[in-house]
Order: sequence, then C-alpha cells, then structure tokens
Amino acid sequence: MTTPMNILITGSNGQLGNECRQLSALYPDSHFVFTDVDTLSITNPDAVEAIFSQYAFDYCINAAAYTAVDAAEQDRDNAFAVNAAAVGYLAAACQRYQCRLIHISTDYVFNGENANGYDTNDDVEPINVYGESKLEGERLALQYDAESIVIRTSWVYSYYGKNFVKTMMRLMQEKDELSVVCDQTGRPTYAADLAKAIFHIIYHHAEPQPGLYHFANQGVITWYDFACAIKEIGDYTCQIHPIPSTAYPVPAKRPRFSILKTDKIVTTFGVNIPEWRESLKACMELLMASH
Repeated sequence: MTTPMNILITGSNGQLGNECRQLSALYPDSHFVFTDVDTLSITNPDAVEAIFSQYAFDYCINAAAYTAVDAAEQDRDNAFAVNAAAVGYLAAACQRYQCRLIHISTDYVFNGENANGYDTNDDVEPINVYGESKLEGERLALQYDAESIVIRTSWVYSYYGKNFVKTMMRLMQEKDELSVVCDQTGRPTYAADLAKAIFHIIYHHAEPQPGLYHFANQGVITWYDFACAIKEIGDYTCQIHPIPSTAYPVPAKRPRFSILKTDKIVTTFGVNIPEWRESLKACMELLMASH
C-alpha cells in the first residue's frame, strides 16, 4: 500500500516525463498532474504560483528542460529562462508550499577532463551554454529550497522522444555505413530506469535526504560502443566507423569524459541501477515491437 500523494510532473511530453507518466499507472492512489509547455509555462512565476496554490503538491518532478545543446550557443536567453530561472520559480514555490522538488540536471556541468569519473561534490566547470544554464538551475534549486533533490544524469534515451538510440536504429536501416564519434566517454541512461529511481525515492523514503545525486546506467562506453551495441541487438548489417570528434564539428563543445559516479544515490536511497546493455536491450525490444 503506497501513501497517496499529489505529484506535479513538468516536461511530461519529454523522454523522462513520458516514462514517469507510464510508471504513474502503478500508483493509482496518487494524484498526478502532468504539464508541458502548452499547459504550464514554468518560465512564468505567476503561472507557477497559480498551479501550486491550486493543488497541495507533495512532490514536483521537474523533467522540463531546454535540451538543444547546439542551438543553446545562439539561444542563451531561452536556455537560461527554462534551465535556470524557471527552476528558481519552482524551487521557491516548493519552499512556500512545503512541496519537495526533484530536479533533473546533467553531466554537462563538468568540463569532461577527468577520465576517472565525477562525484557529486567534484568541481563544476561547464564548457557550453547548455551546461552553464543547467548549472545555474542546480544552484537556484538549492538556493531557493534547501530541501531540493537534484539528480544529474547523462546520455538519456527512451522509447519516447528524439534520442541517439532511435536515430541510430533508423539510420542503420537506411544506410550501409555510418560514422560515430569514439572519443567521448560516458554512461548512457535509460529514462525508464531514472523514472523508477525517482519513484523509489518518493515512495520508499518518508524524508529523503536533499542535495546532489548522480544517476546513469552501470558501465562506461563511448558513443561508438553504444552504436555497435545497437547494431548487435537490432541485428543490423550497417557498417559503423569510429571517428574523432574533430571529424564531426558541432557548435557546442562536448565533454570528453562524462562518467557520473552513482555510489551516493545507491547508498542513500537503495536504488537499483541496471547495467547499460540490459537496459538498452529492453528499450530496443519495445521500439522494435512497436514497428
């Protein structure tokens, strides 16, 4: 028997938001309010105030984000409005209405030069506008509400939305060969696993410990390794060539190493983190079954 809760989920049309919506069916006693940019402008403090005054929320899962990493280089104001200022509005509302904020952040708050991986308390130094905006969001979340839980994640993919896995599956069916960067290393995250971890924190911990946490699937790979695994699981015949990042120039710099260490979230909350290949297989099976 789970405790009935009122839970606000922003960004509900994104990858994590959709996975949370899917998972919410297992918690019929709770009342979920799913919003997206069309139904709640989190960049408008009056709109945020209005929804918090209407419902007595126990939790707010902020899955809304400006995620266009390259576009953010030219669109700084919008990136900061969604990824920073809006987080401050949500955190301030949570603080006023005794609601707990669970905010999702990113590996891009680090400069990516540490090949050994990053702990939650390691120095931050973003190397692109997206990372800067997300770092400011983390700061505002904890500044306006010290009870906030901030979870950094990396390389997110899902059955929903646009992501690397879906793009690769499509391209591998259309093309005979592909080139994928082999000098960026990190940990992929299946959004369904992250959603389960968040719900575990909410429903199994009466007073969850606030602060910074990391969540990503077990195992460290490159994007090239990721593509090779997608090829193998999907049984595609497309040839995949490893290339350096310099051969595929993009507007925003990417961290070379964005390996998030997840010990803290495991020891604090007892969450289960599956191995990356197992989760990739689960997601691809769903995608293949739907076509």
